Amino acid sequence: MTKIAVLKESAKGETRVAASPETVKKYVSLGAEVAVEKGAGEAASVSDADFKEAGASIGAKAAALKGADIILGVQGPDPKALKGMAKGAWLVAGLDPFGQRARVDEYAKLGVKALAMEFMPRITRAQSMDILSSQSNLAGYKAVIDAASTFGRAFPMMMTAAGRIDAARCFVMGVGVAGLQAIATARRLGAQVSATDVRPETAEQIESLGAKPIFDDDLASDGEGGYAKELTKEQQAKQAELVSGHIAKQDIVITTALIPGRPAPRLISDAQIKTMKPGSVIFDLAVAQGGNVEGSEPDKVVEKHGVKIMGHSNTPTHLAADASALFARNLYNFLSAYWDKEADGPVLPDDDEVTIGIRLTKDGKVVNERLLG
Repeated sequence: MTKIAVLKESAKGETRVAASPETVKKYVSLGAEVAVEKGAGEAASVSDADFKEAGASIGAKAAALKGADIILGVQGPDPKALKGMAKGAWLVAGLDPFGQRARVDEYAKLGVKALAMEFMPRITRAQSMDILSSQSNLAGYKAVIDAASTFGRAFPMMMTAAGRIDAARCFVMGVGVAGLQAIATARRLGAQVSATDVRPETAEQIESLGAKPIFDDDLASDGEGGYAKELTKEQQAKQAELVSGHIAKQDIVITTALIPGRPAPRLISDAQIKTMKPGSVIFDLAVAQGGNVEGSEPDKVVEKHGVKIMGHSNTPTHLAADASALFARNLYNFLSAYWDKEADGPVLPDDDEVTIGIRLTKDGKVVNERLLG
């Protein structure tokens, strides 16, 4: 019988958990044993009793890890804490391979088969396994909600006996999963929404959500693997000119641009911030990766030229219950897709596109081409 261990997250500020009562029941129905570390779900509003009722055993970290064949996590655990697991155990989590390369090497030395779920290929059959999409969706929503809370005015147009209040203007920069959700959320709140991206094909998506596309066709940067490529210096200059003329009229700006394995591209300069109206708000969803906005700082509201700049180092943790539920489903969808009844557990074919994408370590070595590249 395959044993699955669910650990309590140890990273600072991490409130999510890698399993839910729903997925625990499903693992048990596959024939697995599930052991959850005591208190693993408390920060996500999931009690030990909830996990136990779903069929999991509850205990200390050592008990959960003892003989574990698969270890589930939201973030990668400290390699030193991985004691007592089965030989060749799988570690299935968001492992931050570029930012935590030394930790990946330690997993290899331990003989752990580390599987980085953020490296999941963006292909049709893997959509339900994609942790970046599920978490980015919530992050785009939360960015708008928190920006609206910080903004000192209402979002929708209001007709009152005392006169009209104009709708807030919201500009979304980057139309990936987070950006699309930010557009939709800002529209629901009644804002006038516009959006930009380096990929011209996103114009139709922007318009479908009722927002106005703002971009120059010369800025086109064909994406790879679902992401836009970094702009050239000439393209960056055109982008800055395009944004500068539009951003000065905005009340709320949401930036979402990220390039895997690279610092976040700078989208808004101090000079551009200076053109914005006092009281405006910028939410930088890329602040933890260096920031899209000059002067942004993780988990702080920085005021520059009367504009409030904000961003969370880990936005999904601010919606821990929903973020955990979606993350847990992503992991279950992955494991169940490869579950082999005869093997009594999941089996990853070496030539499978998903395997090649997410596998970091095998036979005591780092094997992922993106890390060895």
